[in-house]
Amino acid sequence: MRQQRHRPRSIVPLLAGLVVGALGGGVGVATGAAPTIAPSAAVGTPAAPAASGPAPRPASQPAPDTAAAPGNRLPACAAMVTSLPVRDRLAQRLMIGVDASDPGSAAETVRSSQVGGVFLGGKATALLQNSRLAALQKAARVPVAVAVDDEGGRVQRVKDLDGSIPSARTMAATMTVDQVRALGEKRGRQLLARGVTMDFAPDVDVSDQPADAVIGDRSFSDDPAVVTRYAGAFAEGLRAAGVSGVLKHFPGHGHGNGDSHRGRVTTPPLAQLRADDLRPYADLLGPGGPLHGGGFGVMVGHLDVPGLTTGLPSSLTPAVYQLLRTEYGFDGLVVTDDLGAMKAITGQFALPQAVVKALQAGADMALSSNVGPVTPVLDALQQALADGTVNAADNDRAVARILAAKGVCTP
Repeated sequence: MRQQRHRPRSIVPLLAGLVVGALGGGVGVATGAAPTIAPSAAVGTPAAPAASGPAPRPASQPAPDTAAAPGNRLPACAAMVTSLPVRDRLAQRLMIGVDASDPGSAAETVRSSQVGGVFLGGKATALLQNSRLAALQKAARVPVAVAVDDEGGRVQRVKDLDGSIPSARTMAATMTVDQVRALGEKRGRQLLARGVTMDFAPDVDVSDQPADAVIGDRSFSDDPAVVTRYAGAFAEGLRAAGVSGVLKHFPGHGHGNGDSHRGRVTTPPLAQLRADDLRPYADLLGPGGPLHGGGFGVMVGHLDVPGLTTGLPSSLTPAVYQLLRTEYGFDGLVVTDDLGAMKAITGQFALPQAVVKALQAGADMALSSNVGPVTPVLDALQQALADGTVNAADNDRAVARILAAKGVCTP
């Protein structure tokens, strides 16, 4: 996304009663009862557990082995998916923009649509104060992922944090890897304290563009090894704080010939991307990589890649998702770049059509920063599911990944 803007383990407050209900046939999920967030808890921090259930595990800890922990109350994700009505499953696959200056309207949008996530662009401060996100979470039958763009430099959207942080390029030029890891953790804790659970960062594009270009100083370096070290450190810091980082823009925007906010962008051929732009994904997410264990998402950009895409941008191309899933072995959350406000998509497709194509191609979650009605998109998805355009089994698997990413069930 423009500068507005796996698996994390426990990024949303959740009481044991919600997930127990999912195992017991959907009580508290399918029936419409909202999860309760303790009013005394800080927004984004774990609420006090119900007397009948265990405390939520810290986000930095791995998921428990449910077979070895008979007292564990979290449901398996597949069981939780089947407890959701079909339309609610489809809604989980949407991350939508909400008006952060109108918290009441944002909460009502969540209540009426039951979307899986909200994106806070522009001035997000109003919605991040005075427990307003708690009200938004209470409007949801399944906890909502709350996402922002907060990379550093010119991409910082939450204005009341404790100071600004430098751009990725400045970080790599002036800080050690350990310092960047510590900075990512500090920033993540500040975000989580305000109720933000997902950060569309770090940018892992490999680029030597001028600082003010579309990627520019958002890239740590034109050296893939430097990008790997520094982006990995920032992501690890976010994970330690309990916030899910999202690596972007797969398969690589750093050497593209334009700005996908303004139109179609062509990258170098796939063979060249493998030798350069794709190396950080392979080194970070692949076997033995520091991020291989999960706690992260990946954002797919709107790019034309010779040798990989044919006619459609990467976010709408099945081969792109297959590359990420099979060659890099990534089984975490995959989200599209903004489908609602970038001309690489809007120049050819209306939002409902773009969302259907993205989910059909293999995205788990479709992102649109637009503040607008959700019903047309959900109607289009429900029709696509009914006629087989979106495969029902694939849909359920994607919803399970989304629920796992939000920490409400165990994979």
